[in-house]
Amino acid sequence: MSTPIPVHVPDAFAAAYGKGNASRRAWIAELPRLAADFLDHWALRPDGPAEHGQASLVLPVIRADGEPAVLKFQQASEDNASAALGLRAWDGNGVVRLLDHDPDTGTMLLERLDAARPLSSVADDDTAMRILAELMARLVAVPAPPGVRHLADIAAAMLDEVPRAVPALRDPAERRLVRTCASAVAELIGESGDRLLHWDLHYDNVLAGRREPWLAIDPEPLAGDPGFDLWPALDSRWEEAVVATGDVTRAVLRRFDLLTEVLGLDRRRATGWTLGRILQNALWDIEDGKTALEPAQVTLGMTLLRRHTP
Repeated sequence: MSTPIPVHVPDAFAAAYGKGNASRRAWIAELPRLAADFLDHWALRPDGPAEHGQASLVLPVIRADGEPAVLKFQQASEDNASAALGLRAWDGNGVVRLLDHDPDTGTMLLERLDAARPLSSVADDDTAMRILAELMARLVAVPAPPGVRHLADIAAAMLDEVPRAVPALRDPAERRLVRTCASAVAELIGESGDRLLHWDLHYDNVLAGRREPWLAIDPEPLAGDPGFDLWPALDSRWEEAVVATGDVTRAVLRRFDLLTEVLGLDRRRATGWTLGRILQNALWDIEDGKTALEPAQVTLGMTLLRRHTP
């Protein structure tokens, strides 16, 4: 066995991710050893400093054949447990390619994309949104493989939580909106779909690539209706979209119509599942102690409701 190569965990990542959580701090403390083990195990050599997102560490590497790649480390959780399953099902079609995977630690070896060129770097919003929509259409064309979580289960859990959570909101109008979102989900839950959803496809989760101009990254795979995947796209670079169109309603409907057109979705049904996503975000915020909804959620929800009541 070769001598392990030390890997530095960025201080900013360690401080932000490990804040107030002993389990996360323990995982961060293990990262240098884990990285050294996989560099040796997969015959890799580092090719630059580690980068990070909110919950993952990505180390640029060179494979034994000279090809660039990245090692991705992420603490195992329910949200990312199916990531490798989804990436294998997509097999690089519109998404980063999985080169190897360790199921015990969740460590993934992925093709290297250009992290300096996210889709958010494309200045024209219509162009960027169409790229995103076309990628999403390719991803949801794939049936979800066995082992991926189901939207029906997620939706049922949300509906169970609504009576307890809603009273925490101060504004009666926001409480009504959340209940309306819950009613929309209740109507659709019996036909929740079987497509493979990314669950977090927004501008910064699409990077420039070599084998394709743009590829999606960081999926949290879910089996369900494609309408449930629209929210992160609708919310991408939201303030700029409003300024560009000069009108909030126009900004919402312009994006929503483009997405549903490219994906071939029924707009009333897509509205219902988008309201389901607003419900999910609201429940998460309430769980975090918030007593008001994010303004963008209210605006998007109310705009869609005025046009497409489920």
